[in-house]
Amino acid sequence: MTEYRRQMCRNSLVVALLLLSTACSPDEPAVDTAAEHNPRTSREEIQEIYLRSCHSCHATGVAGAPRTGDTDAWAPRLEQGMDTLVTHVEKGYQAMPPRGLCFDCTREEYAALIRFMAEDRDQ
Repeated sequence: MTEYRRQMCRNSLVVALLLLSTACSPDEPAVDTAAEHNPRTSREEIQEIYLRSCHSCHATGVAGAPRTGDTDAWAPRLEQGMDTLVTHVEKGYQAMPPRGLCFDCTREEYAALIRFMAEDRDQ
């Protein structure tokens, strides 16, 4: 290895160490963004997520998806329990892709979306 390449490697290593040391400063503790995520569970927030992530399939029943507001279609699913339904959303189920197209949703938000879709729209 030439002296020039050795010097470039050393300089790169120094820069990398400096970046790491500033990123892990003891003055600023590491933040776990997933743990600090405030679930979006207001009706307006859930409706916005629904329109962005769920509406395209659940509004019309594409590929066997239970239609939003169809309490008869949702009843047997709800009998399975919310934990099971949320797990289906996270892992994907039948034609539904994993995470149901909401890649930043929490389990709590998935449960709120399921409740939103399962409620009677004629109320």
